[in-house]
Amino acid sequence: MPRTTTMASSASSTARKIALRGAALSKVYRAGDVAVHALRDVDIELYRGEFVVLLGPSGSGKSTLLNILGGLDVPSSGQVYFDGAEITARDEAALTRFRRDHVGFVFQFYNLVPSLTARENVALVTEIARDPMTPEAALEVVGLAGRLDHFPAELSGGEQQRVAIARAIAKRPDVLLCDEPTGALDSVTGILVLEALEGVNRELGTTTVVITHNVTIGGMADRVIRLADGRISEITRNAQRRRAAQLSW
Repeated sequence: MPRTTTMASSASSTARKIALRGAALSKVYRAGDVAVHALRDVDIELYRGEFVVLLGPSGSGKSTLLNILGGLDVPSSGQVYFDGAEITARDEAALTRFRRDHVGFVFQFYNLVPSLTARENVALVTEIARDPMTPEAALEVVGLAGRLDHFPAELSGGEQQRVAIARAIAKRPDVLLCDEPTGALDSVTGILVLEALEGVNRELGTTTVVITHNVTIGGMADRVIRLADGRISEITRNAQRRRAAQLSW
């Protein structure tokens, strides 16, 4: 059983309504006769509007867990529930709709289309979403209202990552899943990106999950969930969230 430290709850998780839940999640990859256990019987609950940091070394199962919760991968056993409804057994078309309508993804590498401006990169999502923000509004949330018509090559790494965040939030997802979003950035630029994620969580109420190796980033979370060897080893709740601008590493 993971050790849980409970402190005073912050405002973002007081309602305690579960957005995503994983029950007894396991994932086994096979390479010939060798079985690699990426996840081992993981139970996890993510509450609406909270900011969660997943910490752990490489190979601890963080990315596998995030991909399963976001419908990019399926568990070998166990179930995932969104708003109380199981999504695990859905076919690929239904999982695609789940990802399109409810989940935003941000990865370490920005995956922007080089020939499109910031506005046009975000519009790739708004053109297919059910109730999107305008590209301009999404870029304003991440502090790039003045860079709408710049191409990726004209933007810094941090600005490109913020365009990727704007693209992810433009469809108004319920959950934003971020896999090492500051991993390719220096600390100053990384904090700017974290400020953008902080703003999304605060202004839009988006449940936000950030994978990182950086223990310091855990200070800005409602909860920090540590993984080791495919299991949750510890869950802690911060008495008070630190602002991204207060972090340094």
